[in-house]
Amino acid sequence: MWLKPEEVLLKNALKLWVTEKSNEYFLLQRRRGHGDAGSRFTGMLVGALDTVLDSNARVAPFRILLQVPGGQVSRQACLNSNEPLWAILQMEGATLDEVNTHWRWLELNLLHSLSVFEYKEDVTSFVSGKIKGLIAEEQLCKQSSAEQGADHQEDVRVRFEQRFALLRRERMLVHYSCCLWKGHVPRQGWLYLTTNHLAFYSFLLGKEVKLLLPWAEVTGVERVCVSLRTDVLRVRTRTHQRDFSMFLFMDDAIATITQVADITLRRVLDCAGLELPHALQQHTLITKRMLEEHALQQCVLSMFGLPQSENVCEVRACAVWTPHARCHTHGTLYATDSYLCFSSREAGVCTLIIPLKEVTFIEKEESMLPSSVIVCIRSKRAIQLISVTDRDSLVDGLIDRLRQLSWRQTLFRRQDQCKQSVVSKEFFLTKGSPSQEQEKEKLWEEHFEEFGRGVHMFRTDKMHRLLTKGIPECLRGELWLTLSDASSEIAAHPGHYAELVEHSMGVTTTATEEIERDLHRSLPEHPAFQNQAGINALRRVLTAYAHHNPNIGYCQSMNILASVLLLYTKEEEAFWLLVTVCERMLPNYFNRRVIGAQVDQSVFEELICERLPELVVHIPDLSTLASVSITWFLTLFLSVLPLQSAVCVLDCFFFHGIRIIFQLGLCILNTNVSKLCTSTDDGQALMLLTSFLEQVRHEEDCESTEESAEHTYITALLNEAYERYADVTVKKLEMLRCRHRIQVLQAHEDTTKENTLRLVSPNVSLSAQDLSDLYDLVKTEHLISLYWGDGVCVPRVCSEGYRLDRAQFKSVFNLLSPWECETHCNPFSQRTFTLLDHKHANHLTFQQIALWLGNCGYEEQLKQIIKDLAKEKERDVEKILSPMNQREFIQFCKTLYTMFHDEPNESELYQAIAMVTSLVLQIGEAGHKQGGPGNGQDSQSDWTVSFPQILASLLTETVLVNFFEKPLDLRARIASARERQYQERVGLLDIEHGTV
Repeated sequence: MWLKPEEVLLKNALKLWVTEKSNEYFLLQRRRGHGDAGSRFTGMLVGALDTVLDSNARVAPFRILLQVPGGQVSRQACLNSNEPLWAILQMEGATLDEVNTHWRWLELNLLHSLSVFEYKEDVTSFVSGKIKGLIAEEQLCKQSSAEQGADHQEDVRVRFEQRFALLRRERMLVHYSCCLWKGHVPRQGWLYLTTNHLAFYSFLLGKEVKLLLPWAEVTGVERVCVSLRTDVLRVRTRTHQRDFSMFLFMDDAIATITQVADITLRRVLDCAGLELPHALQQHTLITKRMLEEHALQQCVLSMFGLPQSENVCEVRACAVWTPHARCHTHGTLYATDSYLCFSSREAGVCTLIIPLKEVTFIEKEESMLPSSVIVCIRSKRAIQLISVTDRDSLVDGLIDRLRQLSWRQTLFRRQDQCKQSVVSKEFFLTKGSPSQEQEKEKLWEEHFEEFGRGVHMFRTDKMHRLLTKGIPECLRGELWLTLSDASSEIAAHPGHYAELVEHSMGVTTTATEEIERDLHRSLPEHPAFQNQAGINALRRVLTAYAHHNPNIGYCQSMNILASVLLLYTKEEEAFWLLVTVCERMLPNYFNRRVIGAQVDQSVFEELICERLPELVVHIPDLSTLASVSITWFLTLFLSVLPLQSAVCVLDCFFFHGIRIIFQLGLCILNTNVSKLCTSTDDGQALMLLTSFLEQVRHEEDCESTEESAEHTYITALLNEAYERYADVTVKKLEMLRCRHRIQVLQAHEDTTKENTLRLVSPNVSLSAQDLSDLYDLVKTEHLISLYWGDGVCVPRVCSEGYRLDRAQFKSVFNLLSPWECETHCNPFSQRTFTLLDHKHANHLTFQQIALWLGNCGYEEQLKQIIKDLAKEKERDVEKILSPMNQREFIQFCKTLYTMFHDEPNESELYQAIAMVTSLVLQIGEAGHKQGGPGNGQDSQSDWTVSFPQILASLLTETVLVNFFEKPLDLRARIASARERQYQERVGLLDIEHGTV
């Protein structure tokens, strides 16, 4: 365990310790006699001395010491002197391997960093602070009591609030001890992760370092090597990058940081259909445990291709009896709302997916086998589980969900028992000779007998090899439905497709118009779609889906996928296969921004850099390849391969999911890497890839004529892809997706900003830089409302940027107004908001805010306003302002007085406004006397002055005219505003929530 650093005098101690390893700063020592073969007497002697002289060390056979070289004194001289060292590690009963692990951590994380310090006191302080941080993390991880953990977290939260002065609604999730690199110097401190921010605090060697970074500004999180620092966590924004290192648990830190950044961006930015679970949308309730459960759930759903609505309820270690292997296979059991799934410990040995609707009963088996459970399914099969951890709670939970599922299915079927399916003619391809088909059918029937048939069959590597050889035509539709589990959707929603067809036919929408344009572009060379029967079936499937999921509607490439599905399945089956692909197997692929496909393209590029570095050297800009490869992902190779080969890819896709597309894409590039590296430009590289795919078509045409051909060209390619890139697992892809989703979402945000500025800039007089800075300020104000408000904010308009309501505009007004109004700022900002909100929409667009700010300080813009007013007078559309009564005039004067605070010519301004006030009062009194009091009413009700009278009075004082016409240094104002924005907004929200 790490030990609180304390001084150790070496005098009289060197005889009791043996130095195993040493470097410039650290010593690894072993207690004399410990681990020495045949040295029992020495060990006993040292043990006795420990009891008498050194009781603290008698159970610690290893220790690591910090030694600080002092000037010209050599290391040996230092060791022989009475100068104290610092003990930083003490291992109780540890093995040499465990000690070496800690030694390597010190060499990796601290050794290089210590060389930047000039004074040995700084080295001691830095190492001491780092070790104390590691001790705190270890204690936090080892706390067994939930009450103690809560108390510790509360103490950390209080310190965090004191250091950063944020609202209590800012929920802290976790904290880590680490270092922030400022130049070449590491700053030891604490990294705090909250639901909205990444914060770092350090107080070392008398210097304080604070960093508060909103997740909304994070553009990337990555693990890099910098110089001799081999394990650095880099957090990038649009303008900076911060490097953190020396984590005790680096893997956990980078996973958590990536996940929190991803979730926060999806919550606060316009994510075009990327939905979060309801629990994670309530940011004030998010905990570290919820994040871990969400990460596990995403991995499980992707691994087994389950619906996105499923929740993982239990995870248990167990073993499943596998009849084909005649043994129990150990692995992990995942129980969700509607499924029971198993994955073997060794990848590819066995995977099992059991929909609970197929389960007839579950019972505990009392036998010689430990913790045995029997799961009986409708096909008169029984699955045996043994060595199930916490068996009783698992079985009880499964039985409860079975009851609920049975009740829902009975109710649903009773309501829809009169519905009928709309079924069209089945279209089959003509491929291969009858003998080949019969041979394939025989192989598959034998496989079914050994591994089972249906969704709950045992899925192994043998099935992959069988799939690559090809599925017989009569079984392809069944296997697609089985492998994807679309058959469960059909059983769970009887009559739903018929109802969709009935309600969608004849209804014209944007989606149906796009469908009509693409109907005749879907496999136009195939006979099935050269007649109205096939076209009508495709129309019904696509239109039904557009009504089934209006959030997606219809996207290009869906027509190609649906047309291929119709070749092997009935209409209703093709519809549910399309639902499964679009919503479960390729989530977020088919929306207006194809976010999912772009994320996978970014992941694919990283895999290319990792696995094909020679290609990256020749083609550093992989966006060229992305223009080709994105079609592979969107159409699952259906649009680039001959149909005979493409359906083989689709066979494997329904079995493996998206990872086979990644593997096949890498294999294609690897096959052509030598040719691509000799290409002279991007165009030639693209032609090489196109010609390769044409070569696949040629090879397939040649080999399909040979009845004895056991493997086709695509079969060999799929097998090579699966074996060569077996490490491209679902878990790895999910981790990469989480990280690259951050980059894709921020890229979309940058595009939106560019489009907004392009639209707004012709109408305002602000410079491009000022307009960009103002956009960022308004965006931050919008996000702060999501951080600490009620979580509900005025939605943004893509064409006009972010919109602000009254409270948000008030904060921006305080920050950017050219005049200080102090106590009268609130009515001033409210009146300005009302004036700008001429459409009474109760919000202001970014364009309106930019126009207002430009009017405050730009002479040319003011001249334009005067011209516009003159045109309005010519058209007799001038807006007459209501006259101001005496009470309103008094408030107006108070506001003017508060605007001159801290001005250089403050006294002259006060004198001038006094003159103007006296003049206006005289004008008002004169008008009041001419009109006279009104029939016993309050005399003040008839006292009024008009806007032209007030304006004329103000223009008589030159000092006031100069004050209001003074140009605004907008860039400096915005820079100052960004520094004060959080503090100002926190103060306003404190008042709103009643916390002060």
